[in-house]
Amino acid sequence: MKEQDLEAIKLTLTKQRKELLDEIAAKYASSREISESNVPDLADLSSNAYNREMLLNLSDAHHRQMQDIDAALARLNSGEYGICVGCGENIPPRRMEVRPFSRYCIDCKTDIEKFGV
Repeated sequence: MKEQDLEAIKLTLTKQRKELLDEIAAKYASSREISESNVPDLADLSSNAYNREMLLNLSDAHHRQMQDIDAALARLNSGEYGICVGCGENIPPRRMEVRPFSRYCIDCKTDIEKFGV
């Protein structure tokens, strides 16, 4: 890949990372508001519990996505960006455009999802 392309990818990943951090901070603030609110009745209590659970699930997904972005940035710095971790082949550029933090080519990712390999 050209140096210019790598810099553009790095900017994209860095921007996605910042947006994710901003979203996590907003969800955390929302979660704190829910836990600090006075709960006057059972319906509100149930709703607040559901909202907290949803926020925790989002938090797990955000955490995994943050790890993926950080790993992509590390691969970018080491010169391994765009190479499938599973088979060692180049990941198609279109896949990297759509999902710039991809670790696997489509075939390897399909095998992982199918067989848990």
